[in-house]
Amino acid sequence: MSSMMQRVTLLEKQVRSQAQELECKNKKISVLERKLRVQKESKSSHDLERRCRLLQNQVHEMESFLNDYGLIWVGDGETSDPAECEQTHISGRGLSQPGTSSRVRDFHMNFDLVQQRIKELNVLAGEGESFVRSTATGAQLAKKDPIQLRLYSNGIVMFDGPFRSYQEHSTQQCMKDLMDGYFPSELHERFPDGVPFEVHDRRDEEFIFRPPWEKFPGEGQAVCGKKDEPSSVASSQTLGKKLTTGQFLNRMPKAVVKGGHLIDIRDTLRATLRGSSDARSSDSVILVDTAALQAMKDRPQTFSSDRPSSARDVITLKVKSEDGNQTYVLKMRFSETIGHLRQYLDKHRGGGLLGYDIISAYPQCRYQDDCRMLRSCGLTTNAALLLKKRHY
Repeated sequence: MSSMMQRVTLLEKQVRSQAQELECKNKKISVLERKLRVQKESKSSHDLERRCRLLQNQVHEMESFLNDYGLIWVGDGETSDPAECEQTHISGRGLSQPGTSSRVRDFHMNFDLVQQRIKELNVLAGEGESFVRSTATGAQLAKKDPIQLRLYSNGIVMFDGPFRSYQEHSTQQCMKDLMDGYFPSELHERFPDGVPFEVHDRRDEEFIFRPPWEKFPGEGQAVCGKKDEPSSVASSQTLGKKLTTGQFLNRMPKAVVKGGHLIDIRDTLRATLRGSSDARSSDSVILVDTAALQAMKDRPQTFSSDRPSSARDVITLKVKSEDGNQTYVLKMRFSETIGHLRQYLDKHRGGGLLGYDIISAYPQCRYQDDCRMLRSCGLTTNAALLLKKRHY
């Protein structure tokens, strides 16, 4: 029993010592865990600081790069509500869902800044510079026609209208682009190379829209004195402002590709418009009496017509005078000569005129031999000829 008691006592001592040792080790473990946690936290903070410094350096390098090209990073407006962001912006700048409010946030119209930015953009767009423009008769120097921009206190008028209020998103976006120093994005497709602006500052005026009269406000009177019925009063339509030839051509595409060929639309339209204006001028057309014309008039007419029918061997020549003011129409036979043509012209025009040459533009040819017949000169179909003063 005594030996058992000794052994139990020894075991109890060992248990107490081991418990004390275990408690001491637990304390050491807790201390080490706390140190390890502190080290991890300090390491993560160092990583964050290093990452932040790296990003700041990258941003600084990007701003320096943009500054070298005269650009400034503006960024897009941020919103705290993701749902609102999804409604107002679909993808990219300026795209919005229909029926939603998509105004540019914090928009403020700065008239002075807009004019300053436009002056800078006009320099880049080549304001005042001349370029060679090909025409139907050759080439000529021309300048870019500027866009007319009128700035009112409540909106703008670009080109010839319509009026655009500052409350509209498209107007705010256009002015925002100009104030940021960019060419308006809405004009990129129409003017990919840019175009100068001509600004009319009317910030002290308010644009007042006046709708056109649908009908005359007073009572209508007929020529015979009877009043017009309300149903017979025609509503007057107010036409828009007439465009000049240059403004109309600027609205057309510069060139198109058709059938593998590059066609200059503007030059073709300009030549057509010029030809139509020439056709409307007061040039006089004179029918010259010739032997062929008299024979056609004397021939019995089968059909009732004011103009005599042409024979198979008769052609019609249109000869334009030296100044281009008169056009002589002559009916002549193939067997007649260039000399006969001169005799008809001289007889009708009278004497005292200087010598002249008879030429054709297409093909270019000068008819100097008065003995040659019209058939031998290739004049077997209706043709247009020109008179040119002879230089001695």
